[in-house]
Amino acid sequence: MKTIRVGLVWHGDRESRDSANIAGSRFEKAAQAMKDAGFKPVPVIYNDDFIDEIRRQMMGLDALQVWVNPLESGRDRTHLDALLREVAASGVLVNTHPDTILKMGTKQVLVQTRVMGWGSDVCAVTSLDQLENELPGRLDKGPRVLKQLRGHSGGGIWKVERADGGKIKLRHAQRGCVEEVVSFTELVERMRSYFESNGSMIDQAYQSRLDEGITRVYMVEAQVGGFGHQAINALFPAPVGEDPKNAPQPGPRLYFPPDEPQFQAIGRLMESVWIAQLQACLGLSTADLPLLWDADFMLGPKDADGNDTYVLCEINVSCVSPYPEWANPLIASTLARRIQEAHS
Repeated sequence: MKTIRVGLVWHGDRESRDSANIAGSRFEKAAQAMKDAGFKPVPVIYNDDFIDEIRRQMMGLDALQVWVNPLESGRDRTHLDALLREVAASGVLVNTHPDTILKMGTKQVLVQTRVMGWGSDVCAVTSLDQLENELPGRLDKGPRVLKQLRGHSGGGIWKVERADGGKIKLRHAQRGCVEEVVSFTELVERMRSYFESNGSMIDQAYQSRLDEGITRVYMVEAQVGGFGHQAINALFPAPVGEDPKNAPQPGPRLYFPPDEPQFQAIGRLMESVWIAQLQACLGLSTADLPLLWDADFMLGPKDADGNDTYVLCEINVSCVSPYPEWANPLIASTLARRIQEAHS
């Protein structure tokens, strides 16, 4: 019986490719789960600089699980996504297919799914002129968060709020950034590069319960694989009455198994309500769903019965690390089923 070869794809340079080893990497446990399922995991270190070499390697594999950020070392995924489409067309099972990433892995999903239970006051801003004309009216109602369409680690995510004297409080979500006070004109100029590179941004209402943390739901296809919780997050506010520059920096994310009691309410919503709604909104079949993805949620206002509500912050698809570890056996078994279905 043929051994199924699964490429584990991550970004690196020439040296890391030449010395590629799954052992000791952050993918070691995922690889072990795949070995336990009867697969042979193969490291595939990607870089635009040696794409032809990678094409030959990928074409010799049966499936790929890709972990590459939208932006790596100043480059985007244009060449990689084109390669993955080519490889998928040849019959290699690609997780996650670039077309699926474009449907659910950009901030545009916040607008497309705003009618769902996880929806919020959010809109797309398609030009710098639109931002300049419309943002003041929205700021009159409260703080906003501006988000570039694709990114990671807080890059291109900005909290915007009115300050005294017609000024604007501005805070970038990247680690180490602090709140600034700028003019509205300077704010607009700061956002110019995002419109030049992506063509638009997403404008979402700031959630006042952000200081209660962000919950991450890890999904393996349509099933919850575990949870993460980050108590102190990127835009966590400073204590009341203190200098905004004293806002604490993000803390670690803690991981929990899928049966963790405190997260069962949101887990049930994902599996029994939101997945079907998401698929309907985006036109995705279950087979289209990523093998591994996650959704980050902020707490919304309490409902009439005093229960928590949840507001989608973002969906991550491109480079979701195989954590928590409880998800790894489920990833392997789901991949086995997908490969079987692909060859039936």
